[in-house]
Amino acid sequence: MTYFQRLVVNTLTFVSLSVMFPNMIFVRSIGMAIVAAFVLSVLNMLVKPVLTILSLPFTLLTFGLFSFVVNAAMLKMTSSFVGEMNFGFSSFGAAILMAVIMSLVNAIVSERNLDKYSRKG
Repeated sequence: MTYFQRLVVNTLTFVSLSVMFPNMIFVRSIGMAIVAAFVLSVLNMLVKPVLTILSLPFTLLTFGLFSFVVNAAMLKMTSSFVGEMNFGFSSFGAAILMAVIMSLVNAIVSERNLDKYSRKG
């Protein structure tokens, strides 16, 4: 999946999750969702590798489930950079739930994208 496609998927996921779970996630507008998706991508590129390496013992101990906590931390960091009034979560537990859902959505979209380009004919 290209960078632009991932931005679009994350933007649409933010907007749809804010509609499905209005008490857990708040997105002021589609423009703020685009900004949040961009900030999340920059944080995933710069900060997430460091957090992943530092949390490796916990990730191994929990058989990979701690990676959702790292993803939730990235979402909370995105919220603090964009501004809680523009893009925010009700709690860290809500951020973990959103991280799990976003991981599932990205996995499904990536898998569909791989199937589309790997078929011959």
